[in-house]
Amino acid sequence: MKRALLLLLSWTLAAFALGAHAADPQVGKHYTLVNPPQNTSTAGKVEVLEFFSYGCPHCKDINPLLHEWTAKQPKDVVVRRVPVSFGRPAWARLAKIYYALEATGNLEKLDNEVFKALHDQRINFATDESVVQWVASKGVDAKKFADAMNGFSIQSQVQRGDQAVVAYRIGGVPSLAVDGRFLLKNEAAANSVELLQFTDALINQARNEQRKK
Repeated sequence: MKRALLLLLSWTLAAFALGAHAADPQVGKHYTLVNPPQNTSTAGKVEVLEFFSYGCPHCKDINPLLHEWTAKQPKDVVVRRVPVSFGRPAWARLAKIYYALEATGNLEKLDNEVFKALHDQRINFATDESVVQWVASKGVDAKKFADAMNGFSIQSQVQRGDQAVVAYRIGGVPSLAVDGRFLLKNEAAANSVELLQFTDALINQARNEQRKK
């Protein structure tokens, strides 16, 4: 209970602080340039990628703040999440969970619940069957979810995610990339709030550069 109250307080303070001004991020210090720059999926908009894994405790901690931040983005900003595997079969299964929840319309309902199951309740998703049993216990159609999770489309999405990890040279998660060109350096930010402030600044930079074209 005490930990939950502390987390709630930190998120409240973080949400308030998001309105504060952050110094302009500097290349090499706060972010690196993606080389070569990657094509984004939405023309005329600024794309932000969040590379993450349900197996990552830091991803769990930042997830509520990222959800709140994403909800406040203007229409010309598209935030996409990319679950990574780093070649680990266990994390590849977690990536499949994300895509299957998304495909069956259950992502908003169960996204944070997956983090809780893994890190708070210590549930072991060691097999696809254990995953299906868990989502069924949450009121999800087990057959529909299992069909999605084992479908070719989701296998392809996991592979594309792993390809993006290589292209963006992602060394750890969570990682944020802006406009296919800027990769934030987590260690350069004092906290998650400042990291998102730097992300906002890079979104503005990308937006202004697009307008000049």
